[in-house]
Order: sequence, then C-alpha cells, then structure tokens
Amino acid sequence: MEMQMEFIRKIPTPQELKERFPLDDNIRKIKAERDEEIAKIFRGEDNRFLLIIGPCSADREDAVLEYMTRLAAVQEKVKDKIFMIPRVYTNKPRTKGVGYKGMLHQPDPEKGEDMLAGIIAIREMHSRVVRETGFTCAEEMLYPENHRYLSDLLSYVAVGARSVEDQQHRIVASGIGIPAGMKNPTSGDVTVMMNAISAAQSPQKFLYRGWEVQTQGNPLAHVILRGHTDQFGNSIANYHYEDLRGIQAQYEKTKLENPAIIVDTNHSNSGKKCLEQIRISKDVLHSMHVSDSIRKLVKGLMIESYLVDGAQKIGDGVYGKSITDPCLGWEKTEKLIYDIADLLD
Repeated sequence: MEMQMEFIRKIPTPQELKERFPLDDNIRKIKAERDEEIAKIFRGEDNRFLLIIGPCSADREDAVLEYMTRLAAVQEKVKDKIFMIPRVYTNKPRTKGVGYKGMLHQPDPEKGEDMLAGIIAIREMHSRVVRETGFTCAEEMLYPENHRYLSDLLSYVAVGARSVEDQQHRIVASGIGIPAGMKNPTSGDVTVMMNAISAAQSPQKFLYRGWEVQTQGNPLAHVILRGHTDQFGNSIANYHYEDLRGIQAQYEKTKLENPAIIVDTNHSNSGKKCLEQIRISKDVLHSMHVSDSIRKLVKGLMIESYLVDGAQKIGDGVYGKSITDPCLGWEKTEKLIYDIADLLD
C-alpha cells in the first residue's frame, strides 16, 4: 500500500533560505562574540551566571521584541554578574500531538498551519532580535533537521524531556557548535540524560538532510534539570540540594567534559505554577552558597517569563501573555533578575 502522506510543496533548503534572507556582518560578529563568551562560562573560564529567560513560546513578533528590548536594558545593569540568553522558542512540543505547535507551524496562532511562511517568520524574528537588542537566543531543538534554518543565529539549544532519548537529537547535538542542554526525561531517570550528553559529546557519523556527515562532538552538551512526573502524573521537583549533589556524582562517574547544570525553574519543578519560579531560583542560589562545588557546577537558570503573568487561550487577545505554559510577568521578572544579581555576591 502507498504511503498515506500528501506531499504539499517543496520547501527551500536552509542554504537557499539563508541566501534569500542573508545576515549582515554585524549580526555575524555579535553571534561569534556571544558564542565565545557563553563557551567560556560553560568551560569555567568566566564565572558569570547564565539566565536562559523568556516566553514559553514566541507567539507574536511585536510582543517578543518589546520583551527583548526591556530585557536588554536590564542586562546592561547586571552585566558584570549575569549573562542572558533569551528564549525565542518557535517550536513547541505537544504531549498529545495536537494544538498550537509554535510560530514555525503557525506564524499567526489564529490561522492555519503554513510551514513555509513559518520558517521565514522565525528567521526574520530571530534576525530582528539580534539587530535590535544585541541578543543571540535560545531555541528548543524539537526537529533536528530544521536546526540549520536558524543555525547562523542561535547561541543555545535545549533538547526537551520527550526528545532526549531519541538517537537523532543526540547525534545532531554533537555537531551544532553551540551549547546543547539535555533535559531529564519526563520519567526522571537521569541516566537517560547523562547518556544523551555522552552521545552528544562524542564524534558521530550519520545521515543528515540527504548528506553523510561527520561531527567532532560537542564538549558543551550539559544537564538541564526540569523535574519529572511520577506514575500518577504528579510533578516531582529535582532542583533541591540533594538533586544537585546527585548530578555531581553522575558527572564524577561518567567523566564527561565541562560538567554543568542549568536548572529549569518551571515545568515539573514548579508544577507549572509560574510564580513558584521566584522561590525556586532563590533555593538554587542558596544551594550554591552552601557548597563551592555546587556553585561551580550550576551555570545558570532557565526561567519562563513574558510581559503579563500567567497564560491565556488562543484568541483571548491579551498582548504579551503566554498562549502555552503560564509565565512570570515583566514586573516580577525584573525584580527577580535584580534579586538574583544581589544573591550572586
């Protein structure tokens, strides 16, 4: 029987799209400089604290740009202690496979899916963020074969809890040239995450976008702790001091390069209660004060934040309010960043 799959149209390759929407030398320079600064933080050569911060999903360009512009002003005030990598997440995993899958699929959340318009929209939005704020951003690598549409713009990728066990995600992460955060799976089994980091740090040969490719391995692949769910669907946090110590022991056992933890303060760590991110952030900083080795290991936090507290349904029309997971609003975000800077003394 023939495949039941309708081929709609041929999409331009990443190379064709990059030629059609080229970057100027200034954007390339900003990315090269920021990539090196971020690498130094992960290698332990720079002790600034990372904040991977921004909306759960980058759903509309105007609100995202306003958020990033505000964030850039705060970054300037805390630049001696904190280095920010904004979240501009345009691919959204759906637990049941249905619903809004991000700007890549739907440039307008209230209209139908249009993948070509989506690819162009996300490239243009990422370009605007760099041009207008000087930030290069983070994305979730939900579809490894799509990474190259943004590879000249991104400074960080996360591999999600449902993707971390997948072979393609692991081996593509070995060749992206920027830090790749591997989240613990929804089951909470940290050995799955450590195996993913090991695969990403190793050289790999595989098929990618019609090519046989060889990677050198990614020494900046690392842990993201995001909590997990038990067999009854209850959220179980894994940001506590004992959890950080447990990951430290895993790193000592596996002998991976550049041991590092990013703590995701939302998802199952907060039970998706976005205001809990404030308390969780401070709890992690307390653990860092208690132990020098934890201070060296924890490189930063991942925080979901937008202009307005909480979340809304698509079509509610509240500007700057998340249409996916609830986010911390701007006023609370700004205060939290300054509090974190004070606690880093």
